[in-house]
Amino acid sequence: MPTGEIRRRLLDGETVVGTFQLLDSAMVSEMIGIAGMDFVVYDQEHGPLTAETTLELSAAAQNRGIAPIVRVRSNEEAEIQRALDIGSAGVQVPQVETSEDARAAVEAARFDPIGSRGLSKYVRAGDYWGSETYTDEQNEDVLLVVQVEGKRGVDNIDEILAVEGIDAVFLGPYDLSQSLGIPGQVTHERVEALMEEVCERAAETDTAVGAYADTPEIANRWIDAGVQYVTLGVEASLFTSHLETLADAVDVPEQ
Repeated sequence: MPTGEIRRRLLDGETVVGTFQLLDSAMVSEMIGIAGMDFVVYDQEHGPLTAETTLELSAAAQNRGIAPIVRVRSNEEAEIQRALDIGSAGVQVPQVETSEDARAAVEAARFDPIGSRGLSKYVRAGDYWGSETYTDEQNEDVLLVVQVEGKRGVDNIDEILAVEGIDAVFLGPYDLSQSLGIPGQVTHERVEALMEEVCERAAETDTAVGAYADTPEIANRWIDAGVQYVTLGVEASLFTSHLETLADAVDVPEQ
């Protein structure tokens, strides 16, 4: 998948489905592509992946036609810049709660005149030698997703959505449930009510909404509510769960 295709599909109103990857394995990235996903999110926030390991995984994903997105560890310029310089299709920035947080993400992810991303054209994103149109192409192609994961972020959603340069707002139901004092209850009516509110506000500004879903049923529920960017599960959990199902299905004689 060309670098900018995932962004263009979202801007065109399409729905895309991916998953999170924690494992440092290019083969896993290829499997996700072979399975028919549209994108994979390399989770540097909650996993052991680094910029160095993610570069090789991104190449494997692109080789199989899916978009590599990096969830960085924090909303910091160096984190975002490295994630994009390695040639990923986009970046997910966690814990965005205010318009100031959103502007900081835009400043780090976009080149002038939109932001102030640090410039070196001698990186994988620039094919190691760059071009006269490199910065314009990156501004056009790179997907910027900001994660709204707490009640404070939802309370400030209108101000966040008003920040120029953001492509999608991603809802993290687990952190949202924790901010409401009901940790882990991601299908609780209070969590769902806040997520629905963000979907409605985002629709008014033509901003895409993303959300995490543990199951296809939950994914379909949020797609019906207007979510376009769906991350379905985490690959390590999916592997473990499927292996457990297989193991339980085998009739092993009692010892």
